[in-house]
Amino acid sequence: MNIVTLEQLVKIYHTRMRRGNITALNEVSLDIEQGEIFGLLGPNGAGKTTLMKILLGITRPTTGQVVVMGLPPGDAGSREKVGYLPENHRFPSHLTGMGLLQLAGRMCGMPTSAIKGRAEELLAVVGMDKWGDTKIRKYSKGMMQRIGLAQALINDPDLLCLDEPTDGVDPVGKVEIRQVLEKVRAQGKTVLLNSHLLSEVESVADRVAILSKGRVKRLDSVSNLTSRQLEYEIEADVGDRFIEIPEEIGKQIAVTANGMRVELKKKEGINYIIDELRQRRINIYSIQPVRLSLEQSFFELVQDQSTPGGTQGTGGAV
Repeated sequence: MNIVTLEQLVKIYHTRMRRGNITALNEVSLDIEQGEIFGLLGPNGAGKTTLMKILLGITRPTTGQVVVMGLPPGDAGSREKVGYLPENHRFPSHLTGMGLLQLAGRMCGMPTSAIKGRAEELLAVVGMDKWGDTKIRKYSKGMMQRIGLAQALINDPDLLCLDEPTDGVDPVGKVEIRQVLEKVRAQGKTVLLNSHLLSEVESVADRVAILSKGRVKRLDSVSNLTSRQLEYEIEADVGDRFIEIPEEIGKQIAVTANGMRVELKKKEGINYIIDELRQRRINIYSIQPVRLSLEQSFFELVQDQSTPGGTQGTGGAV
């Protein structure tokens, strides 16, 4: 079942500046499924924040269809089971962590009798149980992110929207937050994750959409984005020998410390390589598809950006 469906979504910001209107989203179509962690990636100005704001009913699309849990985002019912952690959030500094969670629970319409127990549970989940009675003004950036995640979870949401959830969090905290997200997914809930830390997204997301200039450049699973099925790393006693491969099959692109790397026209070409090595009595120990990092795949897809920092004519907050 799809938790979120976008069809031909367009968002244009009208300005009085000389450069004219800004198209933040341009015919974006995608589905986010129940029980998955979905990563939203793109350079500054790609439209990620705008997309999330539309899903939350904070801003309206110019054209296109948006459905969140069966309802349009303008319907308050679509947000009853949504949790949200915005980027650069600001919570009332005079409140304690416990006080913030109790306030968030009341704002979500939770029964008063259930709020305190849920708040105590979440403080433990995010590693803040010892700081629940401390005022927020004394929290570090990492503690602010942890308590922010807790408030996003207070109403036990079916859809959790997180904008840069690990920003400012130490390495141990990042692992703990990742474990929380995996638990949420195991409960059949959905997470929409917007982060510039591609290694973090790679470690936890099931699928990602890569946005560039307001369009979806690629929508795929992380495993597909990080594998090159036609490049293989072969561990074998090749030494410094170069293996001749017919052009119609592929080519050897490198001699490595442990063997060789080949690029094939079709995956069946690996059989020719194996036969060739065996005929030369070369021991073969392993054959593995070459994997990219999500960061490498990301930069390959967006390298045609018109400016180094992002989409020309848009700002980082779009």
